[in-house]
Amino acid sequence: MRVSLWKALGVAGLAGVAATGVIIARDRRRRTQLTPEEIRERLHRRVEAMNADQDGSTDSSARA
Repeated sequence: MRVSLWKALGVAGLAGVAATGVIIARDRRRRTQLTPEEIRERLHRRVEAMNADQDGSTDSSARA
């Protein structure tokens, strides 16, 4: 009984490692297909969203 429990845990661990590898590979493929213009556009959108979230806070360039 105990041996089969360890076998099941080992198989589950291997399945988890394999699933993580698949997710990482898929994400890497998606990033390599982006053009520099698309990356720049995404970064600009993120900055705009961050600035919109900071209601009433001062601009970081004015803190010098």
